[in-house]
Amino acid sequence: MTDRTTDRALFEQVGEIIRGSTPPGLGTPHVQVRHNGVKAWFGDPAPQREHYEAQIIPADIAPGTRTRAIEIGFHAEHRDEPDNEAALARLLTTEPAWRAELGDEPVTGVFLGRDVWRRISETWPDPDLAEPDITFDIGVRLVDYIRALEPHRRHRV
Repeated sequence: MTDRTTDRALFEQVGEIIRGSTPPGLGTPHVQVRHNGVKAWFGDPAPQREHYEAQIIPADIAPGTRTRAIEIGFHAEHRDEPDNEAALARLLTTEPAWRAELGDEPVTGVFLGRDVWRRISETWPDPDLAEPDITFDIGVRLVDYIRALEPHRRHRV
């Protein structure tokens, strides 16, 4: 297990992968690094309630995990549950398109640990954060979510 300083450094590197690998046509991603994760969003520079995130989550909210997990994907974190449901519902109307890009790993539905929020994300149980390619793997997979979902998220029905 790494310490908070190392985790922050890992997620700072993930942030650089996001900045360098996001398709230019989507605009410049805003990136916020924390000790346990990284968020990315587009548009307004203030953090948005709908965003992409990679974060360390505890085992007690990650099924099939012994120590902790990495969660990677899209979050809708509005204050009101109906707003989160609407954000998820919009993306579910285009699920065949983005599922073709992301595969079977993403789970859709209630957020892990907070029933009001919604997600399209996957978890990686018991990761070795000292593994040399983990930063690259996390960053590339989060950019996969951005590429697959952001064009559909922007298209309001």
